[in-house]
Amino acid sequence: MSNTATPLNGQVHAGPMPDPEVPERPVRRRFGARYKLDVLAEIDAAEPGGIGAILRREGLYSSHLVDWRRARDRGALEALARPSGRPRPNPLTKEVDRLTRQNARLEGRLATAERIIEIQSRVSALLGIPPAQEREDDESGS
Repeated sequence: MSNTATPLNGQVHAGPMPDPEVPERPVRRRFGARYKLDVLAEIDAAEPGGIGAILRREGLYSSHLVDWRRARDRGALEALARPSGRPRPNPLTKEVDRLTRQNARLEGRLATAERIIEIQSRVSALLGIPPAQEREDDESGS
């Protein structure tokens, strides 16, 4: 028995050989709303037995049809166009949260500083010490 490759039915492979390398990370297919509606319309118009041929031709699974039909029944094109999964967070939300925390922290520091200034002015009034601004004026004027 020989190990030479013989073409099936006497035919040689037509076209270039596909690249045997497997991509590092597979790319998930994405189907647009228009494509989904077109496939569903074609499936709905197909004769019995033709649905499988359409699925094979398009490389789809019957579960795709189930999901797409449910989405179509819920809200047609809008439901099909909406991406599945969690919505992406707004990139500004994180910045707004950070600035809100910073603002609250600074407001707390300001309130503390104002209380300290008020207490210092009361203590200086009790002890008869003039405020710092008046003392500076007296020293510069003499």
